[in-house]
Parts: sequence; structure tokens; C-alpha cells
Amino acid sequence: MLDAPERMSRVDTAWLRMDNDVNLMMIVGVWLLTPAVTLATVRERIADKLLKYARFRQKAVVDALGAHWVADDHFDISKHVLATKLKPRKGESQRHALQRLCGELATTPLDHARPLWQFQLVEHYEGGSALVARIHHCIGDGIALISVMMSITDGGADPPKRRKKAPVEDSGDHDWLSDAVLKPLSELAVKAYALYGDGVAKSVDMLAHPRQPLLGSVDMAKSGLKVLGDVAALALMSDDSPTLLKGKPAGRKVVAWSEPMPLDHVKTVGKALGCSINDVLLACVAGAIGRYLQQQGQDPEGKEIRAMVPVNLRPLDKAWQLGNHFGLAPLVLPIGIANPVQRVYAVRRRMDELKGSYQPLLAYAILSVTGLFIKPVQDLVLGMFAKKTTAVMTNVPGPAHPLKFCGATLRQNMFWVPASGDVGMGVSILSYGGGVQFGLITDQALCPSPQAIIDLFEPEFEKLLFLALMLPWAGQPHA
Repeated sequence: MLDAPERMSRVDTAWLRMDNDVNLMMIVGVWLLTPAVTLATVRERIADKLLKYARFRQKAVVDALGAHWVADDHFDISKHVLATKLKPRKGESQRHALQRLCGELATTPLDHARPLWQFQLVEHYEGGSALVARIHHCIGDGIALISVMMSITDGGADPPKRRKKAPVEDSGDHDWLSDAVLKPLSELAVKAYALYGDGVAKSVDMLAHPRQPLLGSVDMAKSGLKVLGDVAALALMSDDSPTLLKGKPAGRKVVAWSEPMPLDHVKTVGKALGCSINDVLLACVAGAIGRYLQQQGQDPEGKEIRAMVPVNLRPLDKAWQLGNHFGLAPLVLPIGIANPVQRVYAVRRRMDELKGSYQPLLAYAILSVTGLFIKPVQDLVLGMFAKKTTAVMTNVPGPAHPLKFCGATLRQNMFWVPASGDVGMGVSILSYGGGVQFGLITDQALCPSPQAIIDLFEPEFEKLLFLALMLPWAGQPHA
């Protein structure tokens, strides 16, 4: 028996309608497998595991009030799991051909008459196989989709069975907004009232109740800036530094990824400098981008770029429920600091400033609001934030030990997050199997060779590693 239609949440509706001519809202990933696997085996695994999630058997049907999830009466797995062949150009390696394929698929829309996902299997790749996945962001955020992808590996767990089916028109938005957004902001409004009076409190209450009219919201945000700096800053933040990486995209994507670096080496540097692994990796990303711009003839000194970083807003054990439950935090990357140690400390300081911030909750509330608007208004609101951003960035910790898929070893994997509006760069950092790697997806008009940035990532890390090894360690006498 097919599931009844289900109202799509406001946030997921916003992601569904966020596709534009230059950026499609697909998460694109690639798995490198050894030895090779067959198309029949992959289809059997997907049918057995992935289709236990109802969302992957449902179409997104748009209506006057938003969208519904509707069961696909004519679901055909051959339309969603198919084989493809690499066609290397003269002198092109298999890896470059695979990167080119991923870029082409990132700009190829999914068929909206079917469930919005697809896997393409390259059966013969570097002595094994490569599996390229594309999943529309309206199905789920990165945390949710990683949970799903882990479930299709050998020994992966099935999704828990729901105890009680939710009503057809209940998207779960109300409870989610109440628990994660409305309650915290309402409590903040009470504190603001006690400190600064009714005007400030109303500015917070406006954010906590997005259905209310937005008249006077700019004035209220300004008046509340004294106590709500971390909230109002998201709406009032200035544009980041103009660079070659910021401009009007053309809609042609190029992807690249690095070979894994030992995660233990990154931990060593972090311990020596008193910083987190994340601080070290982000500092290396900033250094690689700054060095790339310098090689292109643009002096990065004194420049900073802003990257929107997803922040998970739900318990990890609920990730299997899919949907989008994350906020966005604006992280400033100091690409203009040449000294690698100073750059690490600058990143740490900026990360500390974001801790405890309400900005991710505000970003979630904005996405919820835009899900109620007609698409032109939604594009206008989201476009304002895109102008203040150069990149989207995500850093995901994966399993510490290599996984198996259909009997083959998953030796390497990478994914790229989509960018909205006119943002032309996506940065991915993924740890897996004791290694950590760096991936980029860029618009060809803004950065035709992301590999040039990728190739600078490890040298930036090597500088930090060398300096860390020069530092005195606990119990070691100073020279």
C-alpha cells in the first residue's frame, strides 16, 4: 500500500525552490570502490536498503501552498541507479575524467517527475569502480544524508520503524520550530525586555514568530543590536572582500579533491598549537585560497572572505528522519594572513566568537520564512545573503575505519555541497578511515581550476607541521 501524501516542511520547500540557472540544490558525492562492483549488485543493495526510507520512493509535487511528498506510482529503479562510462579526452587520466563527469552531473537537473535522487556507476575505474550520487537538498541535509549513505554499506542499520504515522498535513515544522527556534528566541526576548525595554524585545519576538508582519523590522533589528549583536549581525553583516572567486557564475561546475592526509598529523599540529583539528584545517583552507589568489596576480593581504558553515540543530539519533534541520553560521576566513600560525589563531578566535551564537537559529528561521514566500521573493531574500558570501563550507567527521559496500572496500569518498544564489564555491573537508581530505566545487567562470587550490592545501599544512615540530613539548627542556 502506497503512503498517503505528506505536506513538505517550509524549510524543505525553500530548498526545493532554490534551484536557479547557475546553482542546483544537489548534494553530489563520489565513492571509490575496490574491487569493482556490478550494476545489478548495486541496484539490489539500493532496493533493499535505501528504499526503506519512504522519501526515496516519493516525488516532490509543488502546489499553490508549497509542496507535498507523493508516492511515485511508477517508480523504476533503473531510472535512479544506472551505469555510465568515462570518456577520457586525449591525454586525460581516469581521475580527471571522473572529476569532469562529477562537474557535469552537478549542473544537470534531476527529473522532477520522479524522486529527486540518482546514482551513476562507473563499473571500471582505477582497478575498481566509482559510484557518483546526486540527491536533492530538499530530501535532507548533510547529516541526514550521511546517515542514509552509511545505512547502505555492508552491515548498515535500517531506519527505525515509526511508532505512529504523522497526520497527512503535519510536516513536523511546528514542533521543530517551537523547540529549536521559538523557545530560545522567546527566552532571549524576555531578557532583552528586562535590559532595554519593549523595542528590543519586539525585535527578538519578530524573529521568533516569522508569520508576523515584518514592518519596521530593520529599525527593530538596529535597536536590538546592543544585546542581540550575534543575531542582528547575520542580517546586517557587510559584504566580504571582493576577490576573483566572487562574481557572476556561469553555471558550469568544476570539481577537485585531494588525496587523504593522515588525521594523526593534524591532531599533532592542533595539540602543539592548542587549537582544534577544525581550526588547523580551516587555516590551511584559508592559506591555500590566499596563495592561489596571489598566484593569479591578486594580492590577498588584508583580505577576508566569508564562508557559510552548516550547524546541525537536531539530535544525531534523529538524522534518519531526513529533512533539513540545520542553521548557517558565517565564518570569516583570514586569507590575507601569510603567517600560518597567526592564521590558525585568527581562525580559532573567529570560531570562538561563533560558539553560543543564535545566528544558526536565525538562519533556520529565515529559511522557514522563505518557504512561505513566492519564489521571486524567496530568491530576493536569499540573494541578499549570497552577496555577502564567497563560499559554502562543510566539515564532516566520517567513520574512523574503512567501510565495505557490496563486498568492495570503500577506499575513498568525497562530496560537495550546493551553493545558493550567485555563490560560486563549495568547500568540503571530510575525515574517513584515518585520513582527512579537502574537496572543492567551483564555477568555471570564477575558478576554472579548483585543483590549483587543492594542490596548495597540503603545502600549507606542511608549513604548520614543520613549525609544530619545532615547538618545545611538555617535559622537553627549552633550548
